Amino acid sequence: MFNNFYSGKRVLVTGHTGFKGSWLTLWLLRLGAEVTGYSVNFPSTPCNFEILELEKRIDHVVGDIRDLDSLNKIFQEKSPEIVFHLAAQSLVFESYDNPKLTFDTNLGGTVNVLECIRKTPSVKVGVIITSDKCYQNHEWSWGYRENDRLGGDDPYSASKACAEIAFQAYMHSFFRKGNSNEEKDVPSIATTRAGNVLGGGDWALNRIVPDCVKSWAKKEAPFVRNPYATRPWQHVLEPLSGYLWLGAKLADDSGLHGEAFNFGPSAKTNKPVKEVIETFLLYWGKGDICYNKEDNIKKENSLLKLSCDKALQFLEWYALLSFEETMQLTAEWYKTFYEQKDSMFNFASRQIEFYTAKATKEKILWGDDT
Repeated sequence: MFNNFYSGKRVLVTGHTGFKGSWLTLWLLRLGAEVTGYSVNFPSTPCNFEILELEKRIDHVVGDIRDLDSLNKIFQEKSPEIVFHLAAQSLVFESYDNPKLTFDTNLGGTVNVLECIRKTPSVKVGVIITSDKCYQNHEWSWGYRENDRLGGDDPYSASKACAEIAFQAYMHSFFRKGNSNEEKDVPSIATTRAGNVLGGGDWALNRIVPDCVKSWAKKEAPFVRNPYATRPWQHVLEPLSGYLWLGAKLADDSGLHGEAFNFGPSAKTNKPVKEVIETFLLYWGKGDICYNKEDNIKKENSLLKLSCDKALQFLEWYALLSFEETMQLTAEWYKTFYEQKDSMFNFASRQIEFYTAKATKEKILWGDDT
């Protein structure tokens, strides 16, 4: 998978204890990578990183992405060859309560990672993960392209737009590829922007599936806000396959250096929250729901989707799972967790196997196992 690029490589993942970070860490382990994770805490209770028992399988480092000295020390000690930067304050509602923390983490933390990459000769590839919310959202009915205007009306979205701007500044100031020896040795770096993700192991606050699952597990009815808000739902493995494939391609294709890529599902998966819950219940079982339309100054956009034509054109990447498959995989993970019938490390590994087998069967380029 991924041209066997990650086998034996030293990989640093920031934010490895988070939802996407823990799934990425698991997948990298299965690809044979030597993983170092850097994260300030376990972001939720329960926490997918703990559930998967990843701490004993990687070099787990506790550190704050805002602390440049601490982060740089890890870069120098571990000499990573590949960096995936996911550490972030990732909640829109939290950004209203703690705007400075959000900017310090999402903008300042990204600058710190870029600074460490700049000063660490071992790094050859860097993938900086931001968010689909970095775009100035006009709630268009068509998808945002990578060259559309950046912006944000809430602190979280604005902080991610700022991170993208900082990336471009570093790209043009320090990571240009040219004829001089200094410019030849610069790492290949890119940013990624993914839409809403679902999947087992997400326990963040104010997220639709975790909120519902936690309520149903206690035989309660969750209160669901904005049931007709529409999102481009995708399983967490979809954008992660894009991140991994982009990382592999950056190593041998300088034409991707400095670019931004959207990773999102097909238009068929753009569904309102109400349909997400009802489809999830088909695989979960019984559960009551209370829909509660809130008037709240903590505004969330009702529609946001991405154009992924660039990823298709330059990476031959596209999303593999149907909406129903995404709901089924997600529901089965949570059911297995609550029923405690299996090791979650083994179960999550089998879901990765299912996904990669589907990629191989469909002859998608990153899934070529020959």
